[in-house]
Amino acid sequence: MLIHQLPYHHDSSLLFERIAHQPWAILLDSGQMLDANTGKPGSQYGRYDIMVAEPFMTLVTKGQNTEVTEITQHNQVITSAENPFELLKKTLSQLPAPQTLFPFAGGTFPFSGGALGYFSYDLGRCLEKLPSLAQDDMQLPEMMLGIYDWAIVVDHREKTSHLVSHGFCESTKANWGSLCVRFESFNQVKMHENPFLVTSSVQSNLAEPAYKRAFAKIKAYITAGDCYQVNLAQRFSAKVQGDAWAMYKQLRQTSPAPFMAYMQMPSNNGEQFQVLSNSPERFIQVSGKHVETRPIKGTRPRSGNAKQDLAYSNELLTSTKDKAENVMIVDLLRNDLSKSCEIGSVQVNKLFQLQSFANVHHLVSIVVGKLKADKTAVDVLRDSFPGGSITGAPKLRAMQIIEELEPHRRAVYCGAIGYIGFDGNMDTNIAIRTATICKNLLSFYAGGGIVADSDASKEYAETLDKASSLISIIKLFTRL
Repeated sequence: MLIHQLPYHHDSSLLFERIAHQPWAILLDSGQMLDANTGKPGSQYGRYDIMVAEPFMTLVTKGQNTEVTEITQHNQVITSAENPFELLKKTLSQLPAPQTLFPFAGGTFPFSGGALGYFSYDLGRCLEKLPSLAQDDMQLPEMMLGIYDWAIVVDHREKTSHLVSHGFCESTKANWGSLCVRFESFNQVKMHENPFLVTSSVQSNLAEPAYKRAFAKIKAYITAGDCYQVNLAQRFSAKVQGDAWAMYKQLRQTSPAPFMAYMQMPSNNGEQFQVLSNSPERFIQVSGKHVETRPIKGTRPRSGNAKQDLAYSNELLTSTKDKAENVMIVDLLRNDLSKSCEIGSVQVNKLFQLQSFANVHHLVSIVVGKLKADKTAVDVLRDSFPGGSITGAPKLRAMQIIEELEPHRRAVYCGAIGYIGFDGNMDTNIAIRTATICKNLLSFYAGGGIVADSDASKEYAETLDKASSLISIIKLFTRL
């Protein structure tokens, strides 16, 4: 095991900027930022930031096939038609590693190498038979994972930073000294002279009249008994140019969240695309045998007026409708976790916790379980994918209705971003509040669950509340 302590700084972006523009560079960001008023650490959402680059293998799924590229073997490519989850499970099983203890404080590194990347919402097509109705205009892979031999782990609780590796690759061991030197200093990195600009107005693919027509169809499906809840989303888009990393830095400063991510990803035509996630929601975490999911259902806007803000939060906490939606999804996830967890171990630890973020209040519940002896983190992910909080119930029928009513495929949105380590541990988000920048087009979605007593105007307004952080950032960079 290779472990090198680095200087700690509260702003992990200073470390990540050394690799931010490399293909396959990824930052999993816990949303810890300095308070703009006091200059002291604030927004204490999470504990760890994880950053990686230079994978020694990649898995890229498009349609029925996954390309496995062995980068350390002169980019040797093998194409497989095997289920992507099973292929990932086999790949990780060939490189097992124990949990890595900190050299002090008795803790462990959450990630010290393994798979890291995204599982798009449309990867669900490898698990369920769905119609092909929505337009796939971005043509992004359904899954993009790098297998990484080294990572930087920043622990904001212990105020430490470490470069860690299991040393599986000879190149990692050979270049370990230069890797350590690369991240030793916090001197300002010279960034590309390519400012980020938004060059058009923001357009929706489901403006209010079209949204309300889709809403009415969902209500009809619910009345007919097809489903209980369907998550309906609209997509916002705008033309952009320049360096997306600048936009992400502004986003993490303005609207930090506990499961943020920035991804610099290559595409087939040699161009790169970026994923900027501002997610507040954990999908699945596996730590040893402990399994946890934290679904979000229930939203109210924030207000700059303290009295009104408190009224919004109290309204959410006492809302029978929002609590009923939350319980519906909790029950769905209990069923999903039970497929891979020991009988009787799946429990609801907490219901209807209020969590407040920069632009919205949410109701969050916590469901836990104990992993079966013959199951892995990949099994839990597959059995629960895509997350019930962003599909509806029952899941398959809700996904069919989403495909019918949303004009474009969701791609990364409502999929999952995160890691599965060589040690078997995993943490993933639900990729909501997530933007993709591809071919100079920035796209992001906002949606919400529709149930029998939902009101169309209120649900539409909720999508705008959820989109407000990204829209406010876009305004800062707009040059028309």
